[in-house]
Amino acid sequence: MKTGIHPDYHEVTVQCACGHNFKTRSTYKANLMRVEICSSCHPFFTGKQKLIDTAGRVERFQRKYEKAAQAVQAAQAAKGKK
Repeated sequence: MKTGIHPDYHEVTVQCACGHNFKTRSTYKANLMRVEICSSCHPFFTGKQKLIDTAGRVERFQRKYEKAAQAVQAAQAAKGKK
C-alpha cells in the first residue's frame, strides 16, 4: 500500500438530534458528528412508519384476490355437491 494517501481512520462520537449518542470509527475529520436522525428515532426502526396508500392500490389488490378466492370456494363447493 502507498503511504500518505489514506485518510485518518479514528473513533468518532455521533450525536443525534433526539439526544442519542454512540461511538463509531470514521474518516470524518472532527471528533463529533451531528446527525438529524438515527436508528433510535427513525420511524422504520421504531415501528411507527406508516404506509401511504396512493390511488387505492391496496384496496384494488385486495378486491382482485378476494374475487379469485370466492371463485375457488364456489368451485370446491360445486365439486362437493356432485
